Amino acid sequence: MKKIFCTIAALLLSVAGAMSQDAGSIIHASRDRIESNTTSTRSTMIIKAKDGSETRRVMDQYSKDDARGNKRSVIVFQDPASVKGTRFLTMENSGKEDDRWIFLPSLGRVRRIAASEGSGSFMGTDFSYDDISSANRNADLDNHKLLREENLNGRSCYVIESVPKDSSYQYSRMIQWIDRETRVNYRVELYDKRSTHVKTLESMDFKDVQGRLTAHLTRMSTLAAGTSTDLRSDIVKYDDPIPETVFTTTYLETGRAR
Repeated sequence: MKKIFCTIAALLLSVAGAMSQDAGSIIHASRDRIESNTTSTRSTMIIKAKDGSETRRVMDQYSKDDARGNKRSVIVFQDPASVKGTRFLTMENSGKEDDRWIFLPSLGRVRRIAASEGSGSFMGTDFSYDDISSANRNADLDNHKLLREENLNGRSCYVIESVPKDSSYQYSRMIQWIDRETRVNYRVELYDKRSTHVKTLESMDFKDVQGRLTAHLTRMSTLAAGTSTDLRSDIVKYDDPIPETVFTTTYLETGRAR
C-alpha cells in the first residue's frame, strides 16, 4: 500500500510539474509572439478621471533587443507642452529587475528609478513604473501555474496565475488570459500584497500590422479609484532602423541620437 501511495504521489507531482512547465512555456510564447528587430509607435494616452474628465498626451516609443536578447524601450512625450521632452528608458537584465531612468525637463537631469519606486505612478497615469516595464518583464522572474481554460472575447484562452519569485515586487500575483491559438494576452488582473484585485490591464482592437497581430488599444484600470488610462496606437512600425544610441542616458538628456 505504501508503495502504491508513493507512486500516486509521484505521479501527481509529475503532473503538477508538467502543468507548471507548460504554463511557463505559454507565457514565454505570449511575450515573444511578435518577432521583429525593432518596434516604433506613436500613441495617444488618454487619462480618465473618476468624474469623467480626460487628459490627453502624445508619446513615441522605441523598442529593440540588445545583442544578448535583453529588451530595451524608450518613451518620449511629445505633447502637451507640460510633458514635452520627458523621456523614459527601460533596460531588461537577465534574471533580475530592469534598470530604469527618467529625464524630466523641469529638473534638467536624468534620474534613476529605484526598484523600490516601481509601484509609483508613471507620469500621473494608472500605470506604475513596474506596469510600464511589464511588457518586457522576464517571464523567468515569476512562477506560473495553469489554472483553467475558458472563453474570453469569444476566444478559447488559457488562464494562468503568475507569482513573482521576489516578494518585494508590488504585486503578489497576476492572472492572465492568453489566447490558445494566437498566444495574444487579452487581460491581466493584478493583485496587491493583500491579494486584493487592484488593477486590470486589457488589450483590444487587434489589427494586422506587417503580418503581426497587434493591439491598438491598451487600457489600465484602477478599480478602487474608478480611473483608467488608455494607450491608443496611432502608428505602429516594425523593423524600422533605430540607432543604438537611443537606448542610453545621454539620449534621455539630449534627445539626440548621436
